[in-house]
Amino acid sequence: MSQASDTMRREWKINDAKRDAGLTTPEDICRYDDLVYGPDPVWNKLDVYRPKNLEGKLPVIVNVHGGGWIYGDKELYQFYGMTLAQRKFAVVNFTYRLAPEVKFPAPLEDTNNVICWMYEHQDEYGLDMDHVFMAGDSAGGHLCGLYSAICTNPAYAANYDFEVPDEFVPEAVALNCGVYAPLGTTEVLGSEQDNELMRDFLPEKGSEKERKLINVLDHVTPAFPPVYLMTCVGDYCRPQAPLLEKALKENGVYYEFVTYGSEEEPLYHVFHVTIQKPQGQKCNDDECDFFRRMMNR
Repeated sequence: MSQASDTMRREWKINDAKRDAGLTTPEDICRYDDLVYGPDPVWNKLDVYRPKNLEGKLPVIVNVHGGGWIYGDKELYQFYGMTLAQRKFAVVNFTYRLAPEVKFPAPLEDTNNVICWMYEHQDEYGLDMDHVFMAGDSAGGHLCGLYSAICTNPAYAANYDFEVPDEFVPEAVALNCGVYAPLGTTEVLGSEQDNELMRDFLPEKGSEKERKLINVLDHVTPAFPPVYLMTCVGDYCRPQAPLLEKALKENGVYYEFVTYGSEEEPLYHVFHVTIQKPQGQKCNDDECDFFRRMMNR
């Protein structure tokens, strides 16, 4: 493990524990925890959250957590996931395998296994597979973007050994404070840290082939799902968002690009996961409203 990955794991864990201190499961949420969705019983676990007062199948938000490809799990996003469920969605919140213990494309394989699991268990957990949305932030936004490309770009999908089930395409995606061109022209954390993360994440440690394979911008087509593209003033990933906007615009993909905060009152990376703050709740309201509008298009 690189020094960058080791430092991030230690520091981010401390910060996330502070963020979620005192939070508990809301009384109006029903949760199903630690459901095994894939062949690895340690990593391949998910939760399903539903509002208690609603029966039958609900539209679904699949959350792809962030963490620089080397950190994170569903527990760190449980309270964020449950606040989305309070907005009348079923939420699937999953843990995927991390680098450097497991290399790319393991997180995409795990994401695909989650979708397969959802088809198999849609009746049991009330999942409306005709209305499935995906949300990802930071590295999760990157993975969500790549998976959307796999679902909509057959030439790109041919690079992977798995098949998307039942011609699945997310109805829309929310990409939050995301990274879309790792190792591109725009640095995220600083060139050396970026390179260290990619050496941990990629089997060939960032070969030219891998650089192109993981660049979301190169694989957007007109079939890409509608996008809620979110960034904020103060986010170190902010320069990445206009790069994706350009690719979406060039391909005629419907998107809404929103920047939260201001120079006087900046917000910071993945602020929307801090659900105690009104700015986070406002962003989550906006994204859920976007998903509802996409259902009615």
